[in-house]
Amino acid sequence: MNAQEFIDAGVKYTPHTFQLPLDYKNKDAATIEVFARELSLVADGESNKPWLVYFQGGPGFPSPRQNGHSGWVKRALQEYRVLLLDQRGTGNSSVINHQTLAHLTAEQQAEYLIHFRADNIVRDAEEIRKQFGVEQWSILGQSYGGFCSLTYLSLFPQSLARSFITGGVPSTTRHPDDVYQATFKRTLQKNQAFFQQFPKAQQLCKRIADHLIENEELLPNGQRFTVEQFQQIGINFGMSDTFLPTYYALENALIDVNGKPQLNYEFLNNMLMEQSFQTNPIYAILHESIYCQGFASNWSAHRARQDNPAFNYDSSKPFLFTGEMVFPWMFDQYQCLKPLKEAAELLAAKEDWTPLYDDSVLAQNKVPVSCAVYADDMFVEMDISRETLTKIPNSKAWITNEYEHNGLRADGERILDKLIAMGNQTAVTLA
Repeated sequence: MNAQEFIDAGVKYTPHTFQLPLDYKNKDAATIEVFARELSLVADGESNKPWLVYFQGGPGFPSPRQNGHSGWVKRALQEYRVLLLDQRGTGNSSVINHQTLAHLTAEQQAEYLIHFRADNIVRDAEEIRKQFGVEQWSILGQSYGGFCSLTYLSLFPQSLARSFITGGVPSTTRHPDDVYQATFKRTLQKNQAFFQQFPKAQQLCKRIADHLIENEELLPNGQRFTVEQFQQIGINFGMSDTFLPTYYALENALIDVNGKPQLNYEFLNNMLMEQSFQTNPIYAILHESIYCQGFASNWSAHRARQDNPAFNYDSSKPFLFTGEMVFPWMFDQYQCLKPLKEAAELLAAKEDWTPLYDDSVLAQNKVPVSCAVYADDMFVEMDISRETLTKIPNSKAWITNEYEHNGLRADGERILDKLIAMGNQTAVTLA
């Protein structure tokens, strides 16, 4: 065992670090560091179990620091060695945040960031496969990781034995405008369900929103807290079991201080903790580009919001939460996004994004693809996922309303077990 390996309850955790090209079209230029962690059962010794590579949701989040004795990893380790990949720019890979980009001009920031989409994440994985000397491996993609999976199936299908996707089958052709029109409808449905279950919550939300319009409230980092930021905690409604915690948070958000209403510090601190855009700026700055191939997003979610004016709050209308959308005002309000405002504008206007998918390759797919598609998914529209899968032979979908978008986290052992069984059936048919 090397000094960096460790064992926890019968699972061995082995870190790997790779120096890989920033730009695969210019491999002799700058490099970045990419980190991955291997998980295997100690009892397996030096066995030759096949590999399963995990692609995390996002974009812009590292692979989970996983307990090997629970959830989907527990099931995976029964027949795989697992590789948890910190996608470029995240975790222990060369980090992208407001600190590491500060020395660059806006143009340089934008030019650097264009190399951090799914195509290069997949190229990183493919280079790691070659360095490991592995002929084929299997992949598991959650949410945005599913987008990466379809990119892998487009670019290097010969390298894959199986593909498992949970809550992440994108359109391979549609403009993000179609995506956000669909997700605003889903978000409205989640709002209706929440306020129906907790009728008092509407009054509580309006009190908080009206207070924020009339008063300056600062988050612990000194940032002014606004109605728009408050609305964004609705992203949680895409996950299971979040309605009740949200209601509890609203109940004591406003407190009396010397006869005047004020937002409770506990509430403000919780609101700051909800703002993952602060620590993971790729999530904001590249979010819409994950849908772009040869066209610009031009702040698609912001434009879709204007077609759904119920989400633009004022005191004369009901309060609504928003969901997993990115808006240009965030780069004026979020403390850690302000230095990236000009780069964000450049990327929103960029039209010459390279292709992420190859429909002609996908139409000839021979890799067993097993997907969990969530019928009520607030982030990835079921109808769009089904549309895509009809174009990919040897793909199977388990369409279920048992789970929200975070099904893999909530009940990963069962979900992966079902997907593995589906993949086995497809493999038998292909044989």
